[in-house]
This record gives sequence, C-alpha cells and structure tokens, in this order.
Amino acid sequence: MIEGWEWDETLFSGAAVHYARGRPPYAPGLVDTLTEALGLDGRGRLLDVGCGPGTLALPLAHLFSEVVGVDPDGEMLAEARRGAAAAGLTARTSWIRSRAEDLSADLGPFSVATFGQSFHWMDRKRVATTVKGMLRPGGALVHIADEKTETWPVEGLPHPAAPRAAIDELVTRYLGPVRRAGRGVLPHGTPGGEATVLARAGFSGPERRVVPGGQVLERTQDDVVAGVFSMSYSAPHLFGARGNAFESDLRRLLRETSPSGRFSERGPSTEVFVWRTDRA
Repeated sequence: MIEGWEWDETLFSGAAVHYARGRPPYAPGLVDTLTEALGLDGRGRLLDVGCGPGTLALPLAHLFSEVVGVDPDGEMLAEARRGAAAAGLTARTSWIRSRAEDLSADLGPFSVATFGQSFHWMDRKRVATTVKGMLRPGGALVHIADEKTETWPVEGLPHPAAPRAAIDELVTRYLGPVRRAGRGVLPHGTPGGEATVLARAGFSGPERRVVPGGQVLERTQDDVVAGVFSMSYSAPHLFGARGNAFESDLRRLLRETSPSGRFSERGPSTEVFVWRTDRA
C-alpha cells in the first residue's frame, strides 16, 4: 500500500456521476492497439480491475466472450451497469463490488486483466500475485495510463484552454495544500515503479506501446466542472458544506476565462504496457 495512507471507501465518493463526462478519453486507436497486441477475437474473458464506470471494460466488451469489472465503489459500478445496459452489453458483462486485494481465484481463469489508471491505489505486490494466478497460461496483464511526460501546444485551439493552474489554486484554497485522498492525505502522491512490482510477481515484459493523442477536444463549462469533481483529490464529499460555494467560485473562474462557456484541449496519448505470463 501507499506508505502513510490507508484506503477507505470515500476515496471517490460522489465522483462517479462526473467521471465519464469529466475525464478526457483515452487516445483514439486504443481498442485497435489492444486488439492487435493481444490477438483479441471475441473469445476469452477479461478482468478489469478498478473498472470505475466501465471506461475500459465497455469499449472492449465486444472483443471478449465475457467481461468482469471489479471496483470497491458502488456508485462507480452503478454507472458501469447503466452504461452496459445502454450499449446492449448487459448479458456479456458482470460487475463485482470488491477491493482488488480481496479478489477470489474462483472468478478465473481469464485471458486478459486490465488496470486502467487504477493500479497505484492498490497493494500492488499482493494484487499482482493474485491476478497472475487468475490468468490462463499465456495470458496478459495490461497496465494503461495517460502519457504523463508530453506537453501539447494550446496555440490554434478554437477556444481557451481551461485554467488548470488557477483551478488547482482554488482547490488548495478550499482543501489545503496537501493532496486529499478519502479520509487521509497523500503528501507524496501515489507510487510509481509498476515495472519492478510486476517483474517480481513473475510477469515477463513489458511490451510498451504508445497510442498517440493530440486530438482537439471541445469542453463545456459543465464538462470542466465534472472533471474537477471526478478526481480523488477534489471529489465532492471533500468540500462538505462548502461544496456549493466551491462550485460557484469554480464556475466564476471559468466564465472569466471563457465567457462563451467553451474550452478546448488536446487529448493525451495513452501508454500501454503488456505483461505476459508463461505459456507452460
């Protein structure tokens, strides 16, 4: 686990309804990249760990015979079920409320396990070992995240960029300078070093692929607000009785930046790491 911090069920409390609208999408081409890298053909079973509202599981569902999404947040799973129903995927998907640390081997075996920007919240050593035991021989664990080192120019965008630095300052004014996370704080952020953890668990690899981003995304004021409330460090519950005041100040800041209420940004690239189990 993260040193000095313990997970609790409020980590994303109230964020689920904002997640799909507020978070930028993965880069176009991610599904095609995974299809090619993993040889997906509509068969096999997918385990999506920390599935949230189905951000990965739903677009990948047609490439498997069955998809199992696991998340400890009931609100996230409710959104995932709604998304599955809207897409006609209810029969092919199931959603289990559980922490990754409590995964049961009885759920397996799976051909692929995905972690979409979720692995850092877990007891990574324990979860990696558990998931390896749930994968078929020759199966794959796929770690997926936004590419964090790139920067995109804002020149030439059709609308102003959202004022991220000013938004961060506003969050700090309301919640304090130390990053919040559930009932605790993360003074040093979440850990990296996934490669070491997964190699020690017995996975081979990784095979790294970058799905290029840079596409122009147009956002409304409501989209930007949803993005703020979708983050663990600014989830709605953290503001308590000051939630309405924070949102009013946030919307005032956004109106000052773009009176039209429209914003533009470039979507991030998506980084994919494929780790394999032995075929024997």
